[in-house]
Amino acid sequence: VQLVESGGGLVQAGGSLNLSCAASGFPFDNYIMSWYRQTPGTLRTLVAAITPSGGRTNYADAVKGRFTISRDNAKNTIYLQMNDMKREDTAVYYCKGAQNGRPVYWGQGTQVTVSS
Repeated sequence: VQLVESGGGLVQAGGSLNLSCAASGFPFDNYIMSWYRQTPGTLRTLVAAITPSGGRTNYADAVKGRFTISRDNAKNTIYLQMNDMKREDTAVYYCKGAQNGRPVYWGQGTQVTVSS
């Protein structure tokens, strides 16, 4: 099983980044997929989630209207389009796969840094 995030980096406040998470080794199209983020000394928190079909999404209040989660089940990949970024979006971003009664999978994380 692998979840590999990419697309992180340094961006100026107000800018955009698009994260990707490529999955393999588990039934991706049966899993709820999510993005979490974590800063040093804090717990990992949910940013956005998407249902297996992609028909429903939910977002943390802090990112509503700025971030968009999507998935391509043909490519076993989820995305996080981040617009109008703020310094407080600086964190390590992780993707997660979960489904009731099945193992939970995490990626290794990708660093996102927003400068002022």
